[in-house]
Amino acid sequence: MSTIFRRAFTVSAAGLLCLVSVQAWAGGATDQIKVSIEQVIRVVQDPKLKQESMAGERRAAIRKEAEALFDFAETGKRALGRHWESLNDGEQREFVSLFTDLLERAYITRIEQYSGEQIVYAGDSVEGETATVRTKFVTKQGTTIPVDYRLLRRGDRWLAYDVFVEGVSLVSNYRTQFDRILRTRSYEELARRLRAQQTELSVPGGGRARSLPPRS
Repeated sequence: MSTIFRRAFTVSAAGLLCLVSVQAWAGGATDQIKVSIEQVIRVVQDPKLKQESMAGERRAAIRKEAEALFDFAETGKRALGRHWESLNDGEQREFVSLFTDLLERAYITRIEQYSGEQIVYAGDSVEGETATVRTKFVTKQGTTIPVDYRLLRRGDRWLAYDVFVEGVSLVSNYRTQFDRILRTRSYEELARRLRAQQTELSVPGGGRARSLPPRS
């Protein structure tokens, strides 16, 4: 994965703190995000959950909240682009499951590194059933990084399906990788690589946000 997307996982993972809560669905997109950040910061910075012996419980709590707000199915569909329709129902379900697990594991690893960096809310724009929430991530060194979230309205809440870091889309980055594999190899090869990445993120020291592993 490119340098910007290694940083994107770190930055947008902190921003994902803004995107994981099952409370306060009512209100605007930014309002929901601002309430959500407090919920997950409590999980990440809870002294009890910070203990290594509680890692499983901490990560399960973060994963549960993420699944409540992030539209992983929509994210996966957009990441596959035109190739989505070429998969049968079983392959689509398998891909969403593998891709969701990849994103959750990578984000959870980065979220756990959050240490109080400032997130500034710069407003939102709504067009029908879609919205963009603009934020700025301020590092401890004072560097400001724009992070925008693209959301879809699902009933009375907003679900995130993409993150833009310095104007570059996380979905587009994956779409480029997936398209190359599907054009030159097959869906089976893509699924194999996703499983390999899943295994890597499960071992101690894993969780580094990188491009899919090469074909062995």
